[in-house]
Amino acid sequence: MEGEGEEEGASAPPGAAAPAALAFLPDGAGVPLALGPPPGPTAGELLRRVQGALRLPPAAAPALALWLCSPLLEVQLKPRHRPLRLVRRWPELLLRFSLGSPAAIARDEPCLQLRRNVFFPKSKELELEEEEVLRLLYEEARGHLLGGRFPVDPPTGEALGALLCRLRLGPFQPAHHTPHTLRPLLSELLPPAPGRGGLWGALRRWGPRPPPPPEEGLLRAFARTPGPQEPPAALYRAFLRRCHSLPCYGCAFFPGAIERPSGGLLGRGGLRPVTVAVGLEGVTIIDPREKQVLLTLTFPELSWELVGAVGHEGDAMGQEGDAVGQEEDSVGPPQLWLEFDGDHEGAPVNRLLRVFSPQAELMSALIECCIELGGAGPAPPPPEAPPEAEAPPRGAPLRREQSVTRPRPQRLATIDYVQEGQELRRVKPPRRSGSFFGRGGGSYSPVSGGPSLEQG
Repeated sequence: MEGEGEEEGASAPPGAAAPAALAFLPDGAGVPLALGPPPGPTAGELLRRVQGALRLPPAAAPALALWLCSPLLEVQLKPRHRPLRLVRRWPELLLRFSLGSPAAIARDEPCLQLRRNVFFPKSKELELEEEEVLRLLYEEARGHLLGGRFPVDPPTGEALGALLCRLRLGPFQPAHHTPHTLRPLLSELLPPAPGRGGLWGALRRWGPRPPPPPEEGLLRAFARTPGPQEPPAALYRAFLRRCHSLPCYGCAFFPGAIERPSGGLLGRGGLRPVTVAVGLEGVTIIDPREKQVLLTLTFPELSWELVGAVGHEGDAMGQEGDAVGQEEDSVGPPQLWLEFDGDHEGAPVNRLLRVFSPQAELMSALIECCIELGGAGPAPPPPEAPPEAEAPPRGAPLRREQSVTRPRPQRLATIDYVQEGQELRRVKPPRRSGSFFGRGGGSYSPVSGGPSLEQG
């Protein structure tokens, strides 16, 4: 953004150029915006200007929002926020909400982006008819997919990659589309492969039958895509519908770290970097290196608590960042505690997971807002997967691999508690038992004895 250095309330000198900015679209194009004198227009006003410049229909308004984004911090702006004022205070926000070094903070500069509104339900997304709106949502989802933010199993990745092929290369033509022609484009058509670390990765690499080249499966999936009669809007919608089955679609993403389980084969401890995805349906913890889901919780399944953060939990941005610079209420990095139900040696327990993150306050505020909105209700059933997986050759060992979107509680270091004086019972539909944080008024004692099942 340009021209953001003027003091609030000051008028620009005669003949001086008004502050201006570019609002970047998901495809990289920019829409120029005049900001006027400080404090500048609100995000709601700027969003209406962008939608007017793109000639988007009124139905697009709830689906899109303006974000301020940089490598160190991503924030969806509320309609009342003033981007020019927030940009002036960006270094202060980074000191509070990032782990950037002083040099990195000094270099960091946010840009204004048009992106999907976190509070827009996925069910309403498929009701959109305007092709340009669907294209913008498709371009953002495509960027997240290829950037590795969405953990994706290979069959789903091939199905999504096939639609990317169809939209980029046109209808499938056997004479022109071959593994040789797709191979140079794989990084632009397929998401990063899930991690192959550990014993399983070694056995897979050294096995007698290495996996086939990815372009072969992609080509087979591409051959099954619709023909030339299918309009682009239908292809965009088909891509988004497949993305809806992913646990992180439509979420905001936050960096964090969790404790590694102690003991085990390698005896590793310390902290594991994670990405925390928060959306209308719940919270997902992702291993960004292995591209795997560690934990997925819907809001009825969890309680949470914010520990060690500055200011108010309900509005992490305060009044346009006015809370920045306050003294911390407690010593230590901010933490988001998640409580959920689990099992310990076959007995039900309350399980606690600590997420360390300078953006824990932003996570907590978003969780609270999503719950106040009632969430999006239960997720729709995922679309049926196409018959893309081939049967193994006769006599070959059957290889089974856990889905990357299936939670991996054994990789979490949790604190397990049981409620004293009561027997915890499972009920359907899920109902939260008394909270460790006092919402239920119960007393708790830690589980002792042998090692937890989650730390084996």
